[in-house]
Amino acid sequence: MEITKLGIGDSVPDFTIETFDPLENDFSEISLDSLKKKKKWTVLFFYPADFTFVCPTELADLAGVHKELSDLGVEVISMSTDTKFTHLGWKQAEMLLKHVKYQMGADPTGKISRMFGVYDEASGLALRGTFIISPEGKLVGSEINYYNCGRNADELLRKIKANVYLAKHPNEACPAKWEVGDKTLKPGAKLVGKVYEALKK
Repeated sequence: MEITKLGIGDSVPDFTIETFDPLENDFSEISLDSLKKKKKWTVLFFYPADFTFVCPTELADLAGVHKELSDLGVEVISMSTDTKFTHLGWKQAEMLLKHVKYQMGADPTGKISRMFGVYDEASGLALRGTFIISPEGKLVGSEINYYNCGRNADELLRKIKANVYLAKHPNEACPAKWEVGDKTLKPGAKLVGKVYEALKK
């Protein structure tokens, strides 16, 4: 049975994406299975369209944290319903994309956008969706914004750091605004009604 929309905690079915690879200045393909075999975290960063307005600011912002994400074992793939050829042309034309080094995925049929629930049937475009997939292929993070509201890549980086930490410490939980080095929480009967005290120790 085909999964039409994934939820948090679901196992993500394998998919293959045609991409434009800025590092090679050439076209490529990437699959979720190949990333799982490499034990990579995956970030899919959907946006409405190439040659638009908010979109290049978001991709430039994401490029600013790409190295840190890569160092954490993350494969970043930007995604729109444009073709790989349009990605190449946009990358060459738009100065804001000068430092983009992650692969730019093409989803012209909307199949993958539909799977993640960001496809807008009325426009044929994808909403601004950010999805974090664990190395085991589980969907652990999801954010969807409307067309006119850009995202913050620093917050994506913070959430990735928290998820990487929690994968190694599954009996802990990260409170709001958690950063590496901050206190975590250890859920249990003793913590009920005592979160304030636990964080102040």
